[in-house]
Amino acid sequence: MPKSKLAMYLFAALLLINFVNAATIYGTVYDFSLKKVNNARVEINTMPKQFIVAQNGSYAFNVPNGAYAIKAQLMQKNTVIASVQENITIKQDGTYILDLILFPDIEEGIEDISIDINENIAEAKSNKILIWFVILSALAIVLISFYYFKKRKKQKKETISIEEKKTEEKYEGDSLEHIIKVIKQEGGRTTQKHIRKQIPLSEAKISLMIAELEHKGVIEKIKKGRGNILLLKKK
Repeated sequence: MPKSKLAMYLFAALLLINFVNAATIYGTVYDFSLKKVNNARVEINTMPKQFIVAQNGSYAFNVPNGAYAIKAQLMQKNTVIASVQENITIKQDGTYILDLILFPDIEEGIEDISIDINENIAEAKSNKILIWFVILSALAIVLISFYYFKKRKKQKKETISIEEKKTEEKYEGDSLEHIIKVIKQEGGRTTQKHIRKQIPLSEAKISLMIAELEHKGVIEKIKKGRGNILLLKKK
Protein backbone atom coordinates (compact mmCIF):
# COMPACT_ATOMS: atom_id res chain seq x y z
CA MET A 1 0.00 0.00 0.00
CA PRO A 2 1.41 3.37 -0.94
CA LYS A 3 2.50 5.60 1.96
CA SER A 4 0.27 8.49 0.84
CA LYS A 5 -2.86 6.37 1.06
CA LEU A 6 -1.75 4.98 4.44
CA ALA A 7 -1.33 8.49 5.84
CA MET A 8 -4.77 9.46 4.51
CA TYR A 9 -6.38 6.43 6.19
CA LEU A 10 -4.62 7.19 9.49
CA PHE A 11 -5.81 10.83 9.38
CA ALA A 12 -9.40 9.72 8.71
CA ALA A 13 -9.18 7.20 11.54
CA LEU A 14 -8.02 9.89 13.94
CA LEU A 15 -10.96 12.08 12.93
CA LEU A 16 -13.37 9.23 13.45
CA ILE A 17 -11.86 8.57 16.89
CA ASN A 18 -12.31 12.25 17.81
CA PHE A 19 -15.93 12.32 16.68
CA VAL A 20 -16.83 9.04 18.42
CA ASN A 21 -16.76 10.79 21.78
CA ALA A 22 -18.37 13.94 20.41
CA ALA A 23 -20.77 16.58 21.64
CA THR A 24 -23.60 18.13 19.66
CA ILE A 25 -23.98 21.88 19.33
CA TYR A 26 -27.30 23.06 17.92
CA GLY A 27 -29.50 26.09 17.93
CA THR A 28 -31.56 28.58 15.95
CA VAL A 29 -30.48 31.58 13.93
CA TYR A 30 -32.54 34.76 14.52
CA ASP A 31 -32.48 38.22 13.00
CA PHE A 32 -32.28 41.44 15.06
CA SER A 33 -36.07 41.39 15.60
CA LEU A 34 -35.84 37.77 16.89
CA LYS A 35 -37.43 36.18 13.83
CA LYS A 36 -36.01 32.93 12.47
CA VAL A 37 -33.61 33.46 9.57
CA ASN A 38 -33.79 31.05 6.66
CA ASN A 39 -30.74 30.09 4.58
CA ALA A 40 -28.13 31.66 6.84
CA ARG A 41 -24.65 30.14 6.42
CA VAL A 42 -23.32 28.78 9.74
CA GLU A 43 -19.78 27.48 10.13
CA ILE A 44 -17.58 26.20 12.97
CA ASN A 45 -13.79 26.11 13.03
CA THR A 46 -13.30 22.39 13.59
CA MET A 47 -10.60 20.47 11.74
CA PRO A 48 -11.71 20.26 9.03
CA LYS A 49 -14.07 23.26 9.12
CA GLN A 50 -17.77 22.42 9.04
CA PHE A 51 -20.57 24.59 7.65
CA ILE A 52 -24.28 24.30 7.02
CA VAL A 53 -27.02 26.39 5.41
CA ALA A 54 -29.61 26.69 8.15
CA GLN A 55 -33.04 25.65 6.92
CA ASN A 56 -35.87 27.31 8.87
CA GLY A 57 -33.15 28.86 11.01
CA SER A 58 -31.91 25.57 12.55
CA TYR A 59 -28.34 24.25 12.59
CA ALA A 60 -26.39 21.46 14.34
CA PHE A 61 -22.75 20.32 14.53
CA ASN A 62 -21.06 17.29 16.05
CA VAL A 63 -17.69 18.25 17.56
CA PRO A 64 -15.06 16.76 19.89
CA ASN A 65 -14.08 18.51 23.12
CA GLY A 66 -12.39 21.84 22.57
CA ALA A 67 -12.89 25.58 22.14
CA TYR A 68 -14.69 26.76 19.01
CA ALA A 69 -15.94 29.85 17.23
CA ILE A 70 -19.29 29.57 15.47
CA LYS A 71 -19.97 32.17 12.79
CA ALA A 72 -23.25 32.84 11.00
CA GLN A 73 -23.74 35.06 7.95
CA LEU A 74 -26.75 36.10 5.88
CA MET A 75 -25.78 36.80 2.28
CA GLN A 76 -27.62 38.83 -0.34
CA LYS A 77 -26.16 39.09 -3.86
CA ASN A 78 -22.74 37.95 -2.60
CA THR A 79 -22.79 40.66 0.07
CA VAL A 80 -22.93 40.03 3.81
CA ILE A 81 -25.92 41.96 5.17
CA ALA A 82 -25.92 40.50 8.71
CA SER A 83 -23.53 38.39 10.76
CA VAL A 84 -22.56 37.20 14.22
CA GLN A 85 -19.78 35.14 15.86
CA GLU A 86 -20.04 33.29 19.19
CA ASN A 87 -17.42 31.31 21.13
CA ILE A 88 -18.13 28.05 22.94
CA THR A 89 -16.01 25.56 24.90
CA ILE A 90 -16.89 21.85 24.96
CA LYS A 91 -15.42 20.01 27.97
CA GLN A 92 -17.48 16.81 27.94
CA ASP A 93 -19.88 14.85 25.78
CA GLY A 94 -23.49 15.97 25.57
CA THR A 95 -25.69 18.49 23.82
CA TYR A 96 -25.16 22.23 23.87
CA ILE A 97 -27.68 24.83 22.76
CA LEU A 98 -26.33 28.04 21.26
CA ASP A 99 -28.81 30.35 19.55
CA LEU A 100 -27.38 32.98 17.21
CA ILE A 101 -28.73 36.50 16.69
CA LEU A 102 -27.61 38.18 13.49
CA PHE A 103 -26.71 41.88 13.63
CA PRO A 104 -26.86 44.11 10.54
CA ASP A 105 -23.47 44.52 8.92
CA ILE A 106 -22.80 48.27 8.80
CA GLU A 107 -19.43 48.11 7.05
CA GLU A 108 -21.09 48.65 3.68
CA GLY A 109 -22.63 51.90 4.89
CA ILE A 110 -19.52 53.34 6.57
CA GLU A 111 -18.33 55.05 3.40
CA ASP A 112 -21.74 56.61 2.73
CA ILE A 113 -22.00 57.70 6.36
CA SER A 114 -18.55 59.27 6.19
CA ILE A 115 -19.53 61.14 3.03
CA ASP A 116 -22.73 62.39 4.69
CA ILE A 117 -20.80 63.47 7.78
CA ASN A 118 -18.23 65.32 5.68
CA GLU A 119 -20.99 67.01 3.69
CA ASN A 120 -22.78 68.01 6.91
CA ILE A 121 -19.53 69.40 8.37
CA ALA A 122 -18.85 71.35 5.17
CA GLU A 123 -22.41 72.69 5.16
CA ALA A 124 -22.15 73.67 8.83
CA LYS A 125 -18.88 75.51 8.15
CA SER A 126 -20.46 77.27 5.18
CA ASN A 127 -23.47 78.32 7.27
CA LYS A 128 -21.16 79.54 10.04
CA ILE A 129 -19.15 81.65 7.56
CA LEU A 130 -22.40 83.09 6.15
CA ILE A 131 -23.67 83.98 9.64
CA TRP A 132 -20.40 85.72 10.52
CA PHE A 133 -20.47 87.57 7.20
CA VAL A 134 -24.00 88.85 7.90
CA ILE A 135 -23.04 89.88 11.47
CA LEU A 136 -19.89 91.70 10.34
CA SER A 137 -21.76 93.39 7.48
CA ALA A 138 -24.48 94.59 9.86
CA LEU A 139 -21.85 95.83 12.30
CA ALA A 140 -20.03 97.68 9.50
CA ILE A 141 -23.29 99.35 8.41
CA VAL A 142 -24.02 100.42 12.00
CA LEU A 143 -20.50 101.86 12.44
CA ILE A 144 -20.62 103.72 9.11
CA SER A 145 -24.08 105.11 9.90
CA PHE A 146 -22.92 106.24 13.34
CA TYR A 147 -19.82 107.89 11.82
CA TYR A 148 -21.87 109.88 9.29
CA PHE A 149 -24.46 110.78 11.95
CA LYS A 150 -21.75 112.19 14.22
CA LYS A 151 -20.13 113.98 11.27
CA ARG A 152 -23.41 115.60 10.18
CA LYS A 153 -24.21 116.56 13.76
CA LYS A 154 -20.78 118.17 14.10
CA GLN A 155 -21.18 119.99 10.79
CA LYS A 156 -24.64 121.22 11.85
CA LYS A 157 -23.26 122.42 15.18
CA GLU A 158 -20.41 124.20 13.42
CA THR A 159 -22.87 125.82 11.01
CA ILE A 160 -25.03 127.04 13.91
CA SER A 161 -21.95 128.37 15.68
CA ILE A 162 -20.87 130.24 12.55
CA GLU A 163 -24.35 131.74 12.14
CA GLU A 164 -24.46 132.80 15.79
CA LYS A 165 -21.01 134.34 15.45
CA LYS A 166 -22.13 136.27 12.37
CA THR A 167 -25.21 137.48 14.24
CA GLU A 168 -23.12 138.58 17.21
CA GLU A 169 -20.72 140.39 14.87
CA LYS A 170 -23.69 142.10 13.24
CA TYR A 171 -24.98 143.43 16.54
CA GLU A 172 -21.56 143.91 18.13
CA GLY A 173 -21.05 147.53 17.09
CA ASP A 174 -24.44 149.04 17.87
CA SER A 175 -25.93 146.56 20.32
CA LEU A 176 -26.68 149.19 22.98
CA GLU A 177 -28.55 151.27 20.40
CA HIS A 178 -30.61 148.22 19.47
CA ILE A 179 -31.69 147.74 23.07
CA ILE A 180 -32.68 151.40 23.37
CA LYS A 181 -34.55 151.15 20.07
CA VAL A 182 -36.52 148.08 21.25
CA ILE A 183 -37.49 149.83 24.49
CA LYS A 184 -38.63 152.91 22.58
CA GLN A 185 -40.73 150.76 20.24
CA GLU A 186 -42.49 149.34 23.30
CA GLY A 187 -43.36 152.83 24.57
CA GLY A 188 -40.33 153.24 26.79
CA ARG A 189 -41.16 150.17 28.88
CA THR A 190 -40.43 146.48 28.22
CA THR A 191 -39.06 143.29 29.78
CA GLN A 192 -35.58 141.86 29.55
CA LYS A 193 -37.12 138.68 28.17
CA HIS A 194 -38.67 140.64 25.28
CA ILE A 195 -35.32 142.22 24.43
CA ARG A 196 -33.73 138.76 24.40
CA LYS A 197 -36.31 137.68 21.79
CA GLN A 198 -35.69 140.75 19.61
CA ILE A 199 -31.91 140.70 19.72
CA PRO A 200 -30.36 137.30 18.88
CA LEU A 201 -27.53 137.44 21.39
CA SER A 202 -26.74 135.25 24.37
CA GLU A 203 -28.57 135.93 27.62
CA ALA A 204 -25.30 136.71 29.38
CA LYS A 205 -24.38 139.30 26.74
CA ILE A 206 -27.84 140.93 26.94
CA SER A 207 -27.49 141.12 30.72
CA LEU A 208 -24.09 142.79 30.43
CA MET A 209 -25.40 145.39 27.95
CA ILE A 210 -28.43 146.15 30.12
CA ALA A 211 -26.13 146.56 33.11
CA GLU A 212 -23.98 148.97 31.08
CA LEU A 213 -27.03 151.05 30.03
CA GLU A 214 -28.20 151.08 33.64
CA HIS A 215 -24.77 152.22 34.79
CA LYS A 216 -24.80 155.04 32.23
CA GLY A 217 -28.22 156.15 33.50
CA VAL A 218 -29.97 155.45 30.19
CA ILE A 219 -32.40 152.90 31.60
CA GLU A 220 -33.78 151.83 34.96
CA LYS A 221 -34.15 148.15 35.85
CA ILE A 222 -37.00 147.13 38.15
CA LYS A 223 -37.10 143.60 39.57
CA LYS A 224 -40.52 141.98 39.22
CA GLY A 225 -40.93 138.35 40.13
CA ARG A 226 -38.39 136.28 38.26
CA GLY A 227 -37.91 138.86 35.51
CA ASN A 228 -36.82 142.46 35.03
CA ILE A 229 -38.77 145.43 33.70
CA LEU A 230 -36.69 148.00 31.86
CA LEU A 231 -37.70 151.68 31.83
CA LEU A 232 -36.16 154.20 29.45
CA LYS A 233 -35.27 157.32 31.43
CA LYS A 234 -36.32 160.65 30.07
CA LYS A 235 -33.60 163.14 29.35
